[in-house]
Amino acid sequence: MEKEKIAAVAAPSRTTCHGKAVSLKNVIPLSMVRAGERVKVKSISGKDDIRRFLSSMGFVEDAEVMVVSEMNGNVIVKVKGTRVAVSKSMANRVLTT
Repeated sequence: MEKEKIAAVAAPSRTTCHGKAVSLKNVIPLSMVRAGERVKVKSISGKDDIRRFLSSMGFVEDAEVMVVSEMNGNVIVKVKGTRVAVSKSMANRVLTT
């Protein structure tokens, strides 16, 4: 029990756009998801303008995303029924489980 408490406190955390705490344990950036895998968006890191931009493309909390391919450093994903391409730096900001 004590180890679980320590692990919970030691695990890095972040907040969602709604202010809820998100544990970064078992979370990976979208840029590291392999083609064909389906993941859920946990949170978006970055400034408000970056969050708004990614949100306008469908990257919102709990959205299901499938990585289609990677091409010339861009990540092509299917989100909310639409294929979109995002740069690797933007894909790094989308944290998924």
